[in-house]
Amino acid sequence: MSKTTSHDSDVTFIKALAELLRENDLTELQVKRDYGDNDSLNVRVSRQTQMAQQVTVAAPTAAAPAPVAAAPAAPAAEASADPADLPGAVTSPMVGTVYMQGEPGAPAFVSVGQQVKEGDTLLIIEAMKTMNQIPAPRGGTVKRILVEDGGPVEYGAPLMIIE
Repeated sequence: MSKTTSHDSDVTFIKALAELLRENDLTELQVKRDYGDNDSLNVRVSRQTQMAQQVTVAAPTAAAPAPVAAAPAAPAAEASADPADLPGAVTSPMVGTVYMQGEPGAPAFVSVGQQVKEGDTLLIIEAMKTMNQIPAPRGGTVKRILVEDGGPVEYGAPLMIIE
């Protein structure tokens, strides 16, 4: 009987978190609730509609430094094109949260201008508490990084350009 009561209170708690998320116009909320020895509840509530908008907003911001490093004629052509349509685009194989390094404080896996080989880890996408290493599909030079560390990413969204 206590498990049913606990379950009901957990559902009420999750509903309250969802309401808090909506009322404060947040995109994600994560909470850990400890009940005692080896008994806890981890809850992560997020809004999918906001995540897609954040990816759209984040891509132009991250792309802004690239024209400085490239030749003057090339950025104008690339800026008008959708990064996902570029020949060297590496797209996300899943929905999740992007991490540019293996652990907090560690150096990033790759940076703009770096040479990578096929199979090198480019970044990590966390999906449902699982860290998924994203390998380079081909060798080349990292020309642009289109996502931000800790930001959300959708399936098929461009992550970076490798030429």
